[in-house]
Amino acid sequence: MIRKMICGAGAMGAALFASTAAFAQDAASAASSVATAAAATATAVATPAMVNVAKLSATAQSAAEGSMVNKGDVAWMLISSALVLMMSVPALALFYGGLVRTKNMLSVLMQVFMIVSVAALVWCCWGYSMSFSTGSGITAPFVGGFSKIFLMGVSTSTYAATFSNNVYLPEYTYVIFQMTFACITPALIIGSFAERIKFTPMIVFMVLWMTLVYFPIAHMVWYWSGPDFFYTNVQDGGWLYLKGALDFAGGTVVHINAGIAGLVGCLMIGKRLGFGKEATPPHSLTMTMIGASLLWVGWFGFNAGSNLESNAVTSVAFINTFVATAAAAVSWALVEQFHHGKPSMLGAASGAVAGLVAITPASGYAAPMTSIVMGLLVSPLCYIFVSFVKNKFKYDDTLDVFGVHCVGGIFGAMATGVVAAPSLGGQGIIDYTVFPSKAAATYDMVGQLIIQGEAVLTTLLWSGLVSAALYFIVDKIFGLRPTEEGEREGLDITEHGERAYNY
Repeated sequence: MIRKMICGAGAMGAALFASTAAFAQDAASAASSVATAAAATATAVATPAMVNVAKLSATAQSAAEGSMVNKGDVAWMLISSALVLMMSVPALALFYGGLVRTKNMLSVLMQVFMIVSVAALVWCCWGYSMSFSTGSGITAPFVGGFSKIFLMGVSTSTYAATFSNNVYLPEYTYVIFQMTFACITPALIIGSFAERIKFTPMIVFMVLWMTLVYFPIAHMVWYWSGPDFFYTNVQDGGWLYLKGALDFAGGTVVHINAGIAGLVGCLMIGKRLGFGKEATPPHSLTMTMIGASLLWVGWFGFNAGSNLESNAVTSVAFINTFVATAAAAVSWALVEQFHHGKPSMLGAASGAVAGLVAITPASGYAAPMTSIVMGLLVSPLCYIFVSFVKNKFKYDDTLDVFGVHCVGGIFGAMATGVVAAPSLGGQGIIDYTVFPSKAAATYDMVGQLIIQGEAVLTTLLWSGLVSAALYFIVDKIFGLRPTEEGEREGLDITEHGERAYNY
């Protein structure tokens, strides 16, 4: 089972270390198919076929982990981190900004920009620790502890596990990569209530939401002790991880999580003034197209980077992200051609995003052709919610965060249970209860679908209920909605005292 997790130097115990250099050299020559891993002794470095760094002294362990860090992996992960940051600023900001009216363009840019900035600080202060450190007591499966608050204990000498035995990243690299996910997820939410929320209360809500919703969900889905250590304590993981939920890059953690929070927000904040009576067309589909294109490019870091290594599975995630998105864009255009007689640029961009959302949890598990099928199927489903369900129930999800991210995320999470099957060309799951880890012997598709459903339902309930409570509390203390006069004038002027355009 491929999953995300941090594993620092000095973590947990295991076996399988060859104590002498001679024995190690013999083992290495006998296991030519195993990648060379370096393990340090007090005076020399051995090259055993398989090294468990937990057996070493602190000094030797640090040296061994350092020798197991591949510079190519590190370079790829830092590039991926930059790509994911680009997804927030400028990609998401431009995508959302182009869809709102001119008088609210700058407010959307400011909201996304500042959410990213605040989220990065929160992540370093307590978010990383709550998400990817070992918890305590009965809450351990649901949220991490505070052992790494303010990044205590994280240094250039600590390391993070990947998904392969004896392959590590510098821990700072992992902190950076996961930080970009924590930055974009709350920024996605604002699309549901764009054009009608005050800036400062929104920031307060986002800090609370990250703390009480995002970090616990990330811990439940992605936390585990790492491939070199999990077999010694198979209970050291997040609640949904231990159940066997598959989420390669954030279908539950990012998209369902943000999508349901957005729906709850748009319902509690209420509709825009004139909703359903006044025309509110996008002010710049040019910017929306640019934003969607940058999202597509950045998503390669989002999905392919989530493999934490630069290897064949990274390429699988990369091509799946490419073709599923292309298929979804084509599919949405075809649906519009059938329904309206004309395909639209907005529809093509929406379809591309729906495809990106759907393939996210399955990107490292599916095969390219099943990824294409996912892309073809997700657009009609999201189109129904965007064009029919929203109109039927009259909720004002301004930029269709629920219809695209939550619905697309649910579809992707459930489809992952199908497309991961080796019988369909999928990658299957890895058995980390043994050392060295190996491919699981069987794949139970029905059982996996049940587990995927549990992960989806858990995310919907936790995020939905806690978000509702937070909206209520913040609204009572600060007031979430601007005055009617301020909303009519536009948030650019009333909230920020400037305009996106002066002409």
